Amino acid sequence: MTKTALIIGATGGVGSEIARALSRRGFQVRALRRDPEQAKARMASLGAIDWVKGDAMNAADVLAASVGVSLVVHAANPPGYRNWKGLALPMLENSIAAARAAGARLVFPGTVYNFGPETFPRVAESAPQRPKTRKGAIRVAMEQRLSQAAREGVPVLIVRAGDFFGAAGQNNWFSQALVTPGKPLRWVSYPGKREVGHAWAYLPDLAETIAQLVAREAELSPFEVFHFGGHWFERGVEIAEATRRAAGVPRARIWGFPWFAVYLLAPFIETFREMIEMRYLWNSALELDNSKLRRFLGQEPHTPLDEALHATLRELGCVAAPPNVAQVRDLAGHGS
Repeated sequence: MTKTALIIGATGGVGSEIARALSRRGFQVRALRRDPEQAKARMASLGAIDWVKGDAMNAADVLAASVGVSLVVHAANPPGYRNWKGLALPMLENSIAAARAAGARLVFPGTVYNFGPETFPRVAESAPQRPKTRKGAIRVAMEQRLSQAAREGVPVLIVRAGDFFGAAGQNNWFSQALVTPGKPLRWVSYPGKREVGHAWAYLPDLAETIAQLVAREAELSPFEVFHFGGHWFERGVEIAEATRRAAGVPRARIWGFPWFAVYLLAPFIETFREMIEMRYLWNSALELDNSKLRRFLGQEPHTPLDEALHATLRELGCVAAPPNVAQVRDLAGHGS
């Protein structure tokens, strides 16, 4: 029998990639959207998605969309950093109720915001969650609610990852800070301390990881948490260096991020205030320990960095021609 997955947030970076990964594994994918026709046209590359009209903030809409599904993916986030307090938990509550009614497992892509500096630099799933920020506190509250839901009979899978990059995702640091979508790459901006390590998750790899875990549902516990390692850079600025290399401009200038402007405008822009609060994640090394994931799957899905960056830059409109992977490898001086 064909399984059906409901994805809340299918037009976002991680949601759309999970839709693709589940479709490849034979799932019928259903997605909730306020304007399904617009979403269908905008996300035509996702293929045969059943777009259902509804709002993630409306419990009845989510419940109606979940009829007959075996999986609910909660990949919806408030836009930017705005109004997390008012939106994040209510949306999650609706997804929990829908998963409970359908008898489905709930999948939740987690973040590193849950952790304070005392757990750095290498963080396992069991690390204490004592965040230093408001947004981190909300993420902790969300996971606590999911843990409670699992005890009440709703199985949960959390896969936690670092900062996203990938062809489908444009609401992330890579596309909004490092490069300028729609323009050929001439320079790269880097928001963190250059010699401090940083973790990045290539969205197709993260989605494939989730799909592989879901495929082994019978082996998962009612409340399961995995850390996704992704691409780790001992020197955080290495991703900027690799990005200019992947774009074919290996000598492009790497600029510092204009944090001064963010601080100046923060009193007037909520998103900037939240960015400042989360800046500690750019100033301290945080690597996710994926030992548990590798033991369970055997290996973590991992696209070579040059190929992942080429695909990302091409889809963002930052390179003019399709990737020549062999040429990029020559520039890199290695074969990965």
